[in-house]
Amino acid sequence: MYDNVQVIIPSLNPDEKLMNTARGMIEKGFSDVILVDDGSDEGHKKEFAAIKEAFPDNVTLLVHEVNKGKGRAMKTAFEYVLKERKDSLGVVTVDGDGQHTPDDAARCINAMIEKKAFIIGCRDFSLPQVPARSRMGNIITRNVFRYVCGIRVSDTQTGLRAVPASLLQYMTEVEGDRYEYETNQLLKIGSDSVAYAEVPIETVYIDDNQTSHFHPLRDSARIYGVILKFAASSLISCIIDLVAFRVILAFIPTLIAEATRSTIAGTAARIISAACNFLINKKAVFSHKGDAAGSALRYVVLALCQLGASLGLVALFTFVFGIDSDWLKTLVKAVVDTCLFFVSFKIQRNWVFKK
Repeated sequence: MYDNVQVIIPSLNPDEKLMNTARGMIEKGFSDVILVDDGSDEGHKKEFAAIKEAFPDNVTLLVHEVNKGKGRAMKTAFEYVLKERKDSLGVVTVDGDGQHTPDDAARCINAMIEKKAFIIGCRDFSLPQVPARSRMGNIITRNVFRYVCGIRVSDTQTGLRAVPASLLQYMTEVEGDRYEYETNQLLKIGSDSVAYAEVPIETVYIDDNQTSHFHPLRDSARIYGVILKFAASSLISCIIDLVAFRVILAFIPTLIAEATRSTIAGTAARIISAACNFLINKKAVFSHKGDAAGSALRYVVLALCQLGASLGLVALFTFVFGIDSDWLKTLVKAVVDTCLFFVSFKIQRNWVFKK
């Protein structure tokens, strides 16, 4: 028996798989199952009623009168547990379409209790039964997480996650109400250095995942919109840098040596853009609340190194290819700084604004 642990199953317009999922969890020993009807239509209400009737002592039904999204449904359940289950050790979230087995839910809960950490149930996307859209989506997203956000997660789309009771309030404060919420969870625990671990789980796809309410275009836009905000600050600063470089370059007399003109313009532009970038990153991107003087000093060191690399590479390419056009120099600088952008972002995250 898994006492003081809740299984949370958010669902919208379910079919008979929801009954099978709830029954399997209860037979495994989970005595406290919380269903969230996220605004299902009248034709699907009977599925919830049948489960509640079959397991009156084991099932709690929470209802959204209108569809609010999977993220909001999970938050509703978390808030309920915080209020009504004071002795809870934690919860495990499970999809109601049969993709998550009772054994895997138990493994995640066991790992949560042992490690006292947020647990992510991870599937094997190399298996042949995985739909192409899921495989490709996971490959792209996990690499974006790894190289841009510094979070190593092998399954970014999984809904099987175990949350310790100590993190439930924290999870209710994560932004997002729909599918982006699960992505936001990962970004949040990564940025806040919350302990997490992965548990391998069975890879189950039913009817090529046709029952999923995930809409590739709409929901991917939400998900990648979240990720792109981490890069937005550097992109804005890059634009400021390029515009300033071009404007300042236009005011420097052409009688001065080309290398000197580029150096002067590049230095001034970098000072302007760096100041903007530091302020935006500290407040909006990394939400850094530590020592401002220390982070500013580290940022200056990074900015000087990046400035030297940018000036040196631009000067090198200008000399090697005999470039004398201001527009071509600006283009070369754009290419060089795009490469340096990725390096700078990771250093800022891991060193300058490290929590």
